[in-house]
Amino acid sequence: MLDLALSVLCSSFIFVVFKLFDTYKVQTLFAIITNYVVACATGLVLYTEPIDFGAIPSRPWFWGTVLLGVLFIVIFYVMAKTSQRLGVSVASVATKMSLVIPVLIGVLAYEEHLSPLKVLGIVLALAAVYFASVKQKSLHITKDDLILPVLVFLGSGIIDASINYFRATKLNTAEYPIFSATVFAAAACTGILLIIGKSFKTPLKINLKNVVGGIALGVPNYFSIFFLLRALQNERWNSASIFTINNVAIVMFSTVLGIALFREKLSFKNWLGITLAVVSILLVALF
Repeated sequence: MLDLALSVLCSSFIFVVFKLFDTYKVQTLFAIITNYVVACATGLVLYTEPIDFGAIPSRPWFWGTVLLGVLFIVIFYVMAKTSQRLGVSVASVATKMSLVIPVLIGVLAYEEHLSPLKVLGIVLALAAVYFASVKQKSLHITKDDLILPVLVFLGSGIIDASINYFRATKLNTAEYPIFSATVFAAAACTGILLIIGKSFKTPLKINLKNVVGGIALGVPNYFSIFFLLRALQNERWNSASIFTINNVAIVMFSTVLGIALFREKLSFKNWLGITLAVVSILLVALF
């Protein structure tokens, strides 16, 4: 339970850092690349075994983590486009509703059992994500725009399901730090290639704010994955329960932080979403 709570705390802190980027005029792309470098370095520091970099490509999970790291960057880019064209709430809903994918894979591939009350909790969780994220202003979405949230939904779900797959079939507990570091290294390398390509059109300035922003993002980003991997080891709850509680709790806690730190105003639907989030967590966790 503590590991899951720490994963939620770290993931929610990431949203706070992103919010502060606008306040302090941090270049998001540069900070994102720095974040992955910092997250990778954090994993290497925490790995207690001697590190043989030449042997890492021979690990059974290596090439999968490379693809996963590339997917991290791609989905972030699509999330950014979704936020810009359709709004942050649409991107948030698409990201968190993706919990359906790892839940279904857990039930079908790992034969995890869901009681009727847990199924009700998952349904309420989806409703909670929607209502907690929806804004008052109506939004017209064209067929061309619809592809963006669909890609965010699929990509985010595949990332969560892949993490659970590696945890269940390829990893031992001692490898969590080096596994996470490899994922972030792949994401960092992909991002560096992207930033080199963009620099020909829009040069990015290396300054202290960008570096500090990347560090502030990278440390909680690493631990959000690290603690999620540990939480998935919980013998009391299956992965479907873990992903449901994790995603809904992040939405709920991020909303609370938005009120406390940034004085964000919530509508009746947002409060309804928070209430449903609490109920869904109780149903999934207790039954």
